[in-house]
Amino acid sequence: MQCPACHNEVSPQNAFCNHCGAPISTGASQAAPAGAGSAVPPPAYAVQPAVAGSGLSENAAGAIAYLTIIPAIIFLVIEPYNRIPFVRFHSWQSIGLCLAALVLQVIVSIFEIMVHFIPGIVLLFSLIHLVIGLGLFLLWLFVILKASKGEWYKLPLIGDFAEKQAHS
Repeated sequence: MQCPACHNEVSPQNAFCNHCGAPISTGASQAAPAGAGSAVPPPAYAVQPAVAGSGLSENAAGAIAYLTIIPAIIFLVIEPYNRIPFVRFHSWQSIGLCLAALVLQVIVSIFEIMVHFIPGIVLLFSLIHLVIGLGLFLLWLFVILKASKGEWYKLPLIGDFAEKQAHS
């Protein structure tokens, strides 16, 4: 089965192309009448419940890449995950999200240190840290859910970089 957008081979089970992220539901409805009535079985690579016998599907590997920065780095180094664009995309996006969160927290902490002498400012910065932490946690849960559903959800700025790295 081919992706209607980039024409790469995709599994009929996938809702999105692993190469470009385009939905393949329109391609599946067009390809079904042509294949209906043929007795030729689908190719062996068309059914991929797990990645190369590892026990992890692409969706599971993409979601696991977000747990910490460590699985993301491991998936970028270890075969067969480093050859799968979907897993590479989510691994790079996970690394970018971790770095962006670190930079954001460091900037807020440095600013807090610079103005710590103002009375009551400690409480304000405690609330700022809490809001930033809660926002990052909710974003982290959101991208894990998107990856587990097989979606190529791109975060602003980070997602563009991750997409370039996944297809290189």
